[in-house]
Amino acid sequence: MQVLSRMLDLALIVATLYASLSVYNIRLDREYLLPCLIVIALFSIFAENNELYQGWRGAPMFDEALSIVYSWMGAFTLIVSGAYLYNPEYDYSLEGIELWLPLAPTSIILNHTIQRTCLSYFRKHGLNTRSYAILGANPLGLRLKTALSEMPWLGYRFVGFYDDRAESTDRRSDQQQIGDNLKTTLSEMPLLDYRFVGLYDNRAKCKDRRLGHQHIGDIAGRFQQLLEKSKAGEIDHVYITLPLCAEKRINTLIQQLADSTVSVNIVPDFFTFNLIQSKWSNIQGIPVVSVFDTPFNALDGVAKRIEDLVMCMIILPLIAIPMLVIAIAVKLTSPGPVIFKQQRYGVKGEKIEVWKFRSMTVCENGDKVKQATQNDMRITPLGAFLRRTSLDELPQFLNVLQGTMSVVGPRPHAVAHNEYYRKHIQGYMLRHKVKPGITGQAQINGCRGETDTLDKMEARIHHDLEYIKQWSLWLDIKIILLTIFKGFISKQAY
Repeated sequence: MQVLSRMLDLALIVATLYASLSVYNIRLDREYLLPCLIVIALFSIFAENNELYQGWRGAPMFDEALSIVYSWMGAFTLIVSGAYLYNPEYDYSLEGIELWLPLAPTSIILNHTIQRTCLSYFRKHGLNTRSYAILGANPLGLRLKTALSEMPWLGYRFVGFYDDRAESTDRRSDQQQIGDNLKTTLSEMPLLDYRFVGLYDNRAKCKDRRLGHQHIGDIAGRFQQLLEKSKAGEIDHVYITLPLCAEKRINTLIQQLADSTVSVNIVPDFFTFNLIQSKWSNIQGIPVVSVFDTPFNALDGVAKRIEDLVMCMIILPLIAIPMLVIAIAVKLTSPGPVIFKQQRYGVKGEKIEVWKFRSMTVCENGDKVKQATQNDMRITPLGAFLRRTSLDELPQFLNVLQGTMSVVGPRPHAVAHNEYYRKHIQGYMLRHKVKPGITGQAQINGCRGETDTLDKMEARIHHDLEYIKQWSLWLDIKIILLTIFKGFISKQAY
């Protein structure tokens, strides 16, 4: 299936070039065909690097579409640059090339969407399915089963939960025997004057530790039964969801499953680490899992910067006159500078200077910065209006232009507040894995104004970290649109 998909994609590149040229009555001759073949080769390389043909069960179509666009733009950019340097005098049809540029990736995306739709239909009706079992009756196993059951179009048919351990009484017999031996030894030494109270265990009973039947139903069987079904070809995939500390058990189980043709998948329980943009990588063949990382590496970082510059190009001309009017009003209504420059933490925790229209009679920028409160006497009458409508934040588009801030991201806090909250909120500094923003997910969810309790700041941090986890260009666009409708004016902003 993957070979057919590759061939169709490459054929579509040629077909769309032919169609684009035909619109303008241009023949697909050697001068066009040779660059087209080079584009096909380059696209194949970029697609392989973006893992476009690694199978899509469980992967969203949006991610696959982005991989197609990235692969096509990389190939197209290289061939256009190369063609211009090699033969700058050749008169290529600009109109035909401009039509080919969006038509090729659009047709490939459409091709992949149709393939998914057809396969999903067949899988929903019992064709092209895969059976799977989960080895590990625990919360992670239940989470995996729930996730797969919510996507019936993937064609995964659940066989059951299996457990490699005996019942609680058997599994704990060795430990109980050790306790009994110690008790016997001490009881044979009455001179020590030890009075036995009882045997205790720091773990819950087996039925509690293994989810309970009310959550997962009956266990389908023990590992030996799973092994027999695997050898008989009744199971296609086995997902091992045992805890990371059970590496010896996992190794033993994998060795036994190697005597079958079943596909074995290990599902490590990293959810306890509150992962931020985690990804797999390797160093000289050594697998490495990043627990906390930024989403803006490589092409994503370039895309984010382009997004910021485009937004500045659109917004700055629109707000230039309002900013001039506000600056004059600030200067005429109260003494002090028009722009208040305050040190805050930026990406990687580095100090940056954030600009705002001055809205107070003071310019606090030291080790102690008092948050603005309701009816704060330091706020000027004009400043109260600017803060309530977020107009005091407009100069920060210049920070975005400088590259120290982004249009969308976690709001920057004063250095003094950062130093306080990083000591009281776990993971607080992870919000600085990205550039601070003018608006963010916390703001559109109503987290604005004074944080007079720790819970309010924790809510902000929760939204900030969720933004970093889920970042995409579409999420940024969504936040910008929601900010326009409900993010500027707030009763909590004072």
